[in-house]
Amino acid sequence: MEVKGRAPGKIILAGEHAVVHGAAAIAASIDLYTEVHLALRPSGQEDDLLEIDLKDMKLNLSWPCSQLKEVLGDCSGDTTLPRLCTSEKLDLLAGIVAEKKLPQENIQLSSGLCAFLFLYTSILGFKPGKAVVTSELPMGSGLGSSASFCVALSGALIALSEKLFLNANEKKIDLELVSKWAYEGERIIHGKPSGIDNTVSTFGNMIKFKKEVTKTNSITPVNSTTPLKMLITDTRVGRNTKSLVASVSERALRHPHAMSSIFDAINSISDELALLVESPAADQVAISEKEEKLMELMEMNQGLLQCIGVSHESIETVVRTTMKSKLVSKLTGAGGGGCVLTFVPTQLSAAVTENIISQIEECGFRCFTVEVGGSGLQVFSC
Repeated sequence: MEVKGRAPGKIILAGEHAVVHGAAAIAASIDLYTEVHLALRPSGQEDDLLEIDLKDMKLNLSWPCSQLKEVLGDCSGDTTLPRLCTSEKLDLLAGIVAEKKLPQENIQLSSGLCAFLFLYTSILGFKPGKAVVTSELPMGSGLGSSASFCVALSGALIALSEKLFLNANEKKIDLELVSKWAYEGERIIHGKPSGIDNTVSTFGNMIKFKKEVTKTNSITPVNSTTPLKMLITDTRVGRNTKSLVASVSERALRHPHAMSSIFDAINSISDELALLVESPAADQVAISEKEEKLMELMEMNQGLLQCIGVSHESIETVVRTTMKSKLVSKLTGAGGGGCVLTFVPTQLSAAVTENIISQIEECGFRCFTVEVGGSGLQVFSC
């Protein structure tokens, strides 16, 4: 049996980093996707293998199922109860991946491969199979590439575990279950993720997300009344999400009152932005006024992100470049490089947009435009 999982990337319009500390964040899916084509193979062969083919990286790896079973032990359990990857198991997974001696240029894939092995064996056990992965999302850039991978993979694995042929008249995938499994994969990759990336990649569209300590995370749909388009700049500057999240937490410990005030301000921006996006706009004048307010909120959010130490010279270069055309930009995701959002007003001419792109790309960056919102996880039988 074969299935394909397809999950979108995401942008954060407001609230990154502060969301880890209890503030609200606004996130939305974008029309760039990761696909995982998953096929099970007959068991009982001498060369039973679990294989992953990372097409974009030109990297193909495989492990004998017997080796995985010997090292990891019994992985059987209830797939409807996602479980944490313990530190002991993570060490075992890291050892299995390390044996492959990845080329230095691919070493950043190690944690993602650990997540793959954990999710596969936890949901399907030690059945031989092959996963083929392709993605339109740049890695490590703040567009949720790892969550998109974990969601697409988890959706395909759950479909296979339940032996579902996902036709229109048959049972649908439990999206809440997919999101929970994908979050466990994200924990392996990022350490302490907020949960926002896997949520928006699973459910799609736009959401207001607030992490709760004592109860289920608060997820509220945000229904945009007008189309939103963003110019995304990939600075090509890699960064480590885990270390950036940790650095913000350390700064919050050193300056608790000041950082708490900043988090409160970011929370207010997220709340106002959600209301603004949902507010009606009857004509082009109203739309333009709405867009002007949205840009002001993005500008304030970027200033606060600078205050907590997660901006970068590459990000500031994009901010200064777009400001010349009276456009507003902000980092999205962890910061420290990665990607930058520039809001594209509905009345902005194609010539102006092309000129801005040309100026940005002269700095060595790359640009692409995306539509904001849209479908989340889709799973197809093949």
